[in-house]
Amino acid sequence: MTDIWIKICGIARAEDARAAIDLGADAIGLICYPPSGRYVPPARFGEVLKRAGEDAEVYALFVNPDPAEVRSAAATGLLTGLQFHGDESAGFCESFGLPYMKALRVRDDSDLQRQVAEFASAQRILLDTYDETSYGGTGKSFRWEIAADLVAAGVGNIVVAGGLHAGNVAEAIQRARPFGIDVSSGVESGPGAKDLKKLQDFIREARSA
Repeated sequence: MTDIWIKICGIARAEDARAAIDLGADAIGLICYPPSGRYVPPARFGEVLKRAGEDAEVYALFVNPDPAEVRSAAATGLLTGLQFHGDESAGFCESFGLPYMKALRVRDDSDLQRQVAEFASAQRILLDTYDETSYGGTGKSFRWEIAADLVAAGVGNIVVAGGLHAGNVAEAIQRARPFGIDVSSGVESGPGAKDLKKLQDFIREARSA
């Protein structure tokens, strides 16, 4: 059994939050980005998290937000961290007084070492697949060797995302050796609706990698 950190993102229903934690996930993510089909406004945080339990890590995900949006989410007192997927600066991410995870979109020519250094204050660095039209949720994987190179260089807080599902998560962990993994669409029956069997299979495969 591996002690890989597992985050289930795009949680929009109370039953899915509970299932993710019961099945062994360490963290769940709420998407605070209105264009997303998994959007959860801060006013619904309590409803979605009411069955999650006190031990769950809870992240709110933003894409180039107005500061007031982030403050509104943080003010609920229900978050353990923030997650930024846009073009936010390190100073912006740091300014809300909560630990944060910064997503970097990976393409082969990315200067990831420089970007990682820029966000040295991040609790975790999430690597997701680059897409010209999307800030994430593409369902596509990047070359996991890119993550492995960062880990080998001493970056110990790498989280791998992008196109993960039960059929490939063990390979991703074995090849990248990250701190953690993050999944959304790979465990869904539809946007914002998690599939219990897919969740169970994904977490089992991740833990046995």
